[in-house]
Amino acid sequence: MPKTLLFVLLTALAACNSEIYVIDGVTDGDTFYLAERALADDDPVLQSWVSYSLAKSTCQLQIGGANPARASSYECEFTARRLLVDSWREKKALRQDAEDRYLDQLAEIREAGFLGEYVVHHFGKKSWHIPGEINTRAYRRWQRQHLGRHRVETRIVGSWNYARNVRPLQRAL
Repeated sequence: MPKTLLFVLLTALAACNSEIYVIDGVTDGDTFYLAERALADDDPVLQSWVSYSLAKSTCQLQIGGANPARASSYECEFTARRLLVDSWREKKALRQDAEDRYLDQLAEIREAGFLGEYVVHHFGKKSWHIPGEINTRAYRRWQRQHLGRHRVETRIVGSWNYARNVRPLQRAL
């Protein structure tokens, strides 16, 4: 990398106020801003993750608290993943060339009836209220037979920030 480019990148990085976006290594804030690229790029994979990002952030805002970016519940994650699969299926039906291994596997998990178990097994927190019908043992048996080397993914298309720190013209949503 040329020294000039490196200098420009480091200068731009130094100008960023990282405490606005990240505290203790976690994206932080009280308002979710959708990435600009989500408005212009019709890629089916990206738009499916936009659905996930908006559903999850909306739920986190409904939970509320001093920092909604850190709010978490089974219902939020389950609903967002369900909408992710719905969006993926819809978009893939329209674009036969659309490909994404993770989204295809997540659709397979939902078809098998294990989406709730998947959410609890891979994302669960002690503070969550877990529905009684969740059977993670059955999911793990099914997973070993059907998923092989499954890698869990989460792609948030946007970021949390504090509304008071963003000038009105910068606000995306």
